[in-house]
Amino acid sequence: MADSMNQPEKSQTRCLVVGGGPAGMMLGFLLARAGVDVVLLEKHADFLRDFRGDTIHPSTLELMHELGLLEEFLREPHQELRELRGVINGHSVPIADFSRLPTRCKFIAFMPQWDFLNFLSRHAKRFPSFQLRMESEVTNLLIENERVVGVRVKTPDRELEMRADLIVGADGRSSIVRNRAGLEVREFGVPIDALWMRISKHVDDPEQSLGFFNHGKLVVLLGRGDYWQCGFVIPKGGADEIKARGLQTLHADIVAMVPFLRDRVAELDDWSKIKLLTVQINRLRDWCRDGLLCIGDAAHAMSPAGGVGINLAIQDAVATANLLAEKLRDGPVPVEELRKVQQRREWPARVIQRIQVFVHRHVVTGRATSGKSSLSLMPRLLRAFPILRQIPARLVGIGPRPEHVRSPAIPLL
Repeated sequence: MADSMNQPEKSQTRCLVVGGGPAGMMLGFLLARAGVDVVLLEKHADFLRDFRGDTIHPSTLELMHELGLLEEFLREPHQELRELRGVINGHSVPIADFSRLPTRCKFIAFMPQWDFLNFLSRHAKRFPSFQLRMESEVTNLLIENERVVGVRVKTPDRELEMRADLIVGADGRSSIVRNRAGLEVREFGVPIDALWMRISKHVDDPEQSLGFFNHGKLVVLLGRGDYWQCGFVIPKGGADEIKARGLQTLHADIVAMVPFLRDRVAELDDWSKIKLLTVQINRLRDWCRDGLLCIGDAAHAMSPAGGVGINLAIQDAVATANLLAEKLRDGPVPVEELRKVQQRREWPARVIQRIQVFVHRHVVTGRATSGKSSLSLMPRLLRAFPILRQIPARLVGIGPRPEHVRSPAIPLL
């Protein structure tokens, strides 16, 4: 009797999505919209994280329009960035102009990611086939005859054994799903990490988020209401050295890059207020095995450069629903069908990752480099020829091979 009481609770569904980030939430929504029974497992009690990307790019806003949600979405608190500018070696440089993009919204929307995820989950819950389970941490996979058939889940009050025709790992760059599945990760080393911190925002500060680049060093400011989320790029593995130099030196380094923070940088009066974000760029050799598929950062971890990670993850989710939703309604999906997702989405991930690796190795290194305060060739060209700003705008705002919603939709009662 005691042994049976200790057995984990068991359940069965069509699709289990592990991870409630952008890829997982969008996929859960689209599958439920198509009439697929889907359970989304999120290990945290809420979506509040400091290190989540806030950029909702024009490609994602286009998807919101295709889903009939754009007008409601834009009523949520957000900022709109129609031109991307940077301060490079003391010079203001327009980098990307989104005004000519072939999209309905010609801007990047800055919205805290937890608001974006809450918005999507609210709409997903309208479908009876969608179930969101918070505080449900996947600890292992269930594998039978070389096929992934389910997951083991730890909750605050019990353990679960949940089975499904398809497991989707959307649990980020530290994915427990891909680790337990034994999928090979290919690392593309980058020479930077980042320190993240909050600094108060004043009414006379610039309205939009800004990047300050100075001879290999970079500070990024993301506006979040009454404070800046500040990212200070450092050399890979350099956090201990920076701590040894002391807070005063860090304050001076930040002010040298962003002078208008001089009157409040002292708010960073303890190292506990400064978090280390380890930057990774990697990609799975195979995104799937029988019964399991990985998407988003679980399949291809991106650098924060360009803020494109969230949008690539969402594009993965749309492609997955387009390719698999109708098949999933009927039962298990053969691994050959799962591979089509990788065939569709690997090339865009490769393109962006190659660009990011180049930028981090040759431009943004986290180390000071010698050089004049004048601009290099590319920033000068961007200032002189506005048409060139459409290239980074398209790469950042839309990306390679943008997806469109093709998955079916069941009527809501």
